[in-house]
Amino acid sequence: MHDGLIVYPTDTLYGLGADALSDEAIIKIFEAKGREYHKPISIAVSDSDMIGAVAGVDEIAQAFIDEFLPGPVTIILPARNIISPRLTAGTKKIGIRYPNHEVALEIISRFDSPITATSANLSGGPDPVCLELCNVPYDCVVNVGALPGIPSTVVDLVEMEIVRAGVEIESVAAFLAKWS
Repeated sequence: MHDGLIVYPTDTLYGLGADALSDEAIIKIFEAKGREYHKPISIAVSDSDMIGAVAGVDEIAQAFIDEFLPGPVTIILPARNIISPRLTAGTKKIGIRYPNHEVALEIISRFDSPITATSANLSGGPDPVCLELCNVPYDCVVNVGALPGIPSTVVDLVEMEIVRAGVEIESVAAFLAKWS
């Protein structure tokens, strides 16, 4: 995949993946999506160790990971220096998906490094629940048919707030209330 783009399935939507540690690949993601550079892009990992390699994980974050991941939730954590400021858009925080999808996990695991986890559509376009809605350029695709289509819940575990409501919103809100 090195600097190429892959459309891959997750437990929510089709993602657009590229080497999350390559600035060249990250730029290709922004260009493919027509995404503004001041908007951060999340990454996908295949295990908890990979989360710890790219982000700071405190006691609360570890409890959240143990309860919700892998699953349809994006967590925002402090980014380690290995993460490009292009992905964080200068926030020093990184969104991380650890999807509960066999194909996604296999792709990331075989690549042995995080990949980008942005939706495989033009910015602002319809959620890519099937390949026909993946309207971005790519080099490779893994088509598994229609996906559930509800975007992941995004939770900032630094600020302890929900950024975007999605799957499992009630459970995530209950967790945050318990730890606040």
